[in-house]
Amino acid sequence: MIYKKLLQCELKLCQRLYTRGASTKQAWDIVTGVCVERLPVVTPPLNEIQKKYNDLLYSMEIEKSLKSNHEIRRENDKIQAELLKNEAVDVDMDAVSKITAQDFEDASNEEYAKFNFASIETEADKKGDKTSPERMLQRHLVLVTPMKLGNAVKSILPQGLWKEGETLRQTAERIVKEQCGADLKVQFLSNAPCGFYKYKYPEEIDGKVGAKVFFYYANYKGGDVTKSKGNWLSRKEMIETLPEKYRKSVTEFLIDETY
Repeated sequence: MIYKKLLQCELKLCQRLYTRGASTKQAWDIVTGVCVERLPVVTPPLNEIQKKYNDLLYSMEIEKSLKSNHEIRRENDKIQAELLKNEAVDVDMDAVSKITAQDFEDASNEEYAKFNFASIETEADKKGDKTSPERMLQRHLVLVTPMKLGNAVKSILPQGLWKEGETLRQTAERIVKEQCGADLKVQFLSNAPCGFYKYKYPEEIDGKVGAKVFFYYANYKGGDVTKSKGNWLSRKEMIETLPEKYRKSVTEFLIDETY
């Protein structure tokens, strides 16, 4: 019931903004943008503060922890070895472990030395393919698509005009399917926008002053972009690609990341 009322209020607000803009000479388009983010697949490397905190936790755990079964077994092996040296002491050979804790430790270390970790560098990394989400597995990646604004083509988040009768969330869902294709699977995390930006159109565009963009956030779940040439950009690549003021509005609702 509450959700239904919120949607009704949002729809009325959109209609009010649209009607108000259409009745003046300086009308603005209502636009919904979608920030589709692929979260890190592999744990990102620790920064200096995180390393120090991790070392502190490890030392505290060692100081307060009890002996493990392996440590107790190693101590018992030492006691048995000393008893075997003393010929005067009768030792039950059946109770003596045939495989000592040190033997087990040496075998484990030998097996570990043979293990090779898989590379986190993918084929997309080697080819420099920004169209694939299977790249930079330790980083957050954001989907951008090309959009023609006047005579220029800009790389920005997927966005489109709001249609009367839709909620902004419904517009966002429609935009993902129309501009990215049905194969791309995303999960929206909110019914409300997470950010806002407005910009003026180039002078060659007549009719409207510009666009008021309401951003929605969604997590990437699978699939590929099939309807446009989308690129998956890291935070650093966004700085080099997105228009400055537009990028600042987007990064306000994204988690900051060290490079």
